[in-house]
Amino acid sequence: MEIPLYEKIYINLLNQIETGKIQPGDQVPTERELADQFQVSRITSKKALDKLVQIGAIERIRGKGSYVSMTLPDFGTVDSKNQLEQREHQDQDVNGLIGLIIPEFFSDSFGRIMLNNIEKRCSELKFNLLVKLTYGSQEQEEEAIHSMIQQGVKGIIICPVHGQHYTANLLRLVLEGFPLVLIDRYLKGIQACAVYTNNKTATQELTEFLFSKGHKHIAFVSPPEEYTSSIEERIQGFMTAYSQREMGVSPNYLLTDIFCTLPTFRQSEQVFEDEMKLQKFIEENPQVTAFIACEYEIACVLAQVLKSLGKSVPKDYAIACFDHPGRLYNAMVFTHIQQDEEFIGIKTVDLLFKQIQGEKVPIQNMIDFKLVEGNSVSNITLPAHVRS
Repeated sequence: MEIPLYEKIYINLLNQIETGKIQPGDQVPTERELADQFQVSRITSKKALDKLVQIGAIERIRGKGSYVSMTLPDFGTVDSKNQLEQREHQDQDVNGLIGLIIPEFFSDSFGRIMLNNIEKRCSELKFNLLVKLTYGSQEQEEEAIHSMIQQGVKGIIICPVHGQHYTANLLRLVLEGFPLVLIDRYLKGIQACAVYTNNKTATQELTEFLFSKGHKHIAFVSPPEEYTSSIEERIQGFMTAYSQREMGVSPNYLLTDIFCTLPTFRQSEQVFEDEMKLQKFIEENPQVTAFIACEYEIACVLAQVLKSLGKSVPKDYAIACFDHPGRLYNAMVFTHIQQDEEFIGIKTVDLLFKQIQGEKVPIQNMIDFKLVEGNSVSNITLPAHVRS
């Protein structure tokens, strides 16, 4: 297996100390200087210095820097250059590890195809894939990033958890230029490479499609946006479709407190609570004839609530959503936005590989989509009391 970059720096400094090029008491280059010299992140250069501290070759003096120890270790008892080079030749067919951090296992409606293509592309580039789940927890995300760095991953693909704040470890990766690609969303105000669907345009087209079928009162249903770019942009697309028709949209038509699809809330009690919210919304807004669900699973919950109220889809209500697992799962095929999961997966790995190779990559990488017409939307003739 190829020697990790931090070990190459470690070998270089160790050789200089062993041969006397750097004498006991001399200051060694700083993390930043090593990062610039070897064209790596500061995380990588820090790991090299940490390893030299561990074997007693250097000492850190707080506020001053790192210095060669006055009493050097027995170099015959530590990893030598030859020992590390032997490790490099143990497996010439593998370039190293790539980390993938996701909130949960991807579903058939969205993510499974993308994950398959991430793994396939990693294999083609001779990388092994290390996967960790965060279950929607920022603490778990922090730990996953830390663990992957400790295991020497060359780069990380991450789908950040929902939340108003970014984790410290994630921000550190960005600031230190560690090879990183965000998937399915981006970080607002942070210059990190991201691959995601053109959510705003997709939702705008979905809303326009419902307008074209005669629906004027359309509601948008989603989890809280909480600085999650994909949800925010879908809401923006929904609002834009209304504004382009010079139609006002009631704030009441944005139902953005559905939690049952989030990893930390997926319990039967939460599903019941969300069903009650949807039922109340339907009863209080009789003028609404169509819904856009931010996710396929929300569309399913909504359809079940309508059925319990004696309403049918598409006769009484239209439902459109993002993503769909296909006809094998249900006779109802929602009109939906089909994200290009295959291309997203391949594009993500390719952008990460370029960063590992030291190349600069675009920050925003929006992927196209396709609107698929199902059997959940039909033309309507509105009764008189709903036409206004």
